[in-house]
Amino acid sequence: MLSRTADNLFWLSRYIERADSLARILDATQRLASLPVAYGGKTNEWESALQTAGVATAFFAKYEEANHENVVSYLAFDRDNPSSILSCFETARHNARSVRTALTMEMWDAINGAWIELRRTSDRKLAGEELTRFLTWVKEISLRFDGSAARTMLRNDIYDFSQLGMLLERADNTARILDVKYHLLLPDKDEVGGGLDYYQWSAILRAVSAVNSYHWVYRESLKPWLVADLLILNDQMPRSLASCYGELVRHLDDLARAYGRQGQAQRLARASRVRLDNADIKEVFQGGLHEFITGFISDNNRLGSAIHEQYLA
Repeated sequence: MLSRTADNLFWLSRYIERADSLARILDATQRLASLPVAYGGKTNEWESALQTAGVATAFFAKYEEANHENVVSYLAFDRDNPSSILSCFETARHNARSVRTALTMEMWDAINGAWIELRRTSDRKLAGEELTRFLTWVKEISLRFDGSAARTMLRNDIYDFSQLGMLLERADNTARILDVKYHLLLPDKDEVGGGLDYYQWSAILRAVSAVNSYHWVYRESLKPWLVADLLILNDQMPRSLASCYGELVRHLDDLARAYGRQGQAQRLARASRVRLDNADIKEVFQGGLHEFITGFISDNNRLGSAIHEQYLA
């Protein structure tokens, strides 16, 4: 396969996953911001959404205040933001057109139809139920695209490169969501375990569609270390860091067999997977959850660079 084709497939899936993550972040933020005054925290939930998305610096260069209208506009529809939902779908469609013959009809219809529909929505200011419906639609497009890939693609290098982009982006987003809750939204010591703390952790689980999964696995009320265990170390949870890296190793190994050689990408993925296998959530908290996640994000970025150098450059 040409490296240019692999690169387009990789970023196509990565941008679809990023749009889905932004929709989930906005949905969770809207839930937190709409809590009764009695549960109000001392932090700005809309600013935390920008921190999670990694665009706070660029946002405040354009806006003075992180409020509902400004943040939704910037994360959903702003063309100046290369990571907005609109920009993600636009770039994904551009990449999809470049590799049209490598995609199945169902995959192309999902992204092309989404782009056509999104252009009709992008000039509107959304709030309340209208915003909720829009975010649900974005998540459904991602599910449709992923489902089409899972059901219709040959299990070859085309599929492997698509999955690598999705899994790298998913791991990064899960880590950032967890880190922002722990540091930007963490209540004062006397509020830990209170109503605000409960609703914040619940919103984080909703952001990754894991509320039911949490209760099935732990059968307890929400506890920070158990939420972290689910999203970091639990292989059964498809958005967990451990699950993402288990799949990353598998797809990289498939590529190594297909091309007859291994490289730095395979070694880095396996090393991260081993660290996650050997980690214990109590030790993670004792050493600092923020430090653990920061290290993971750095390792994840290094893996992305290694994949680029090995296959996409």
